[in-house]
Amino acid sequence: MTKLKLTDLADDKPVKLSVELPAALHRDLVRYAALLGEAQGKDMIAPEKLIAPMITRFMATDRAFAKARQTS
Repeated sequence: MTKLKLTDLADDKPVKLSVELPAALHRDLVRYAALLGEAQGKDMIAPEKLIAPMITRFMATDRAFAKARQTS
């Protein structure tokens, strides 16, 4: 079984954004959603539900961003 970085998806009230993704990134996002659903024993998760947790995790692990937030 593949160990993925995302495990739980929060069910918060969303803010709608519109973004354009390169086709290769979209394919990878769809594949990630399928793997995550499989790992959780569920059907494939909607790929758009992964974007916010991925960005959140990225920002949480970016040391320069964390440092900048502390000085703001």
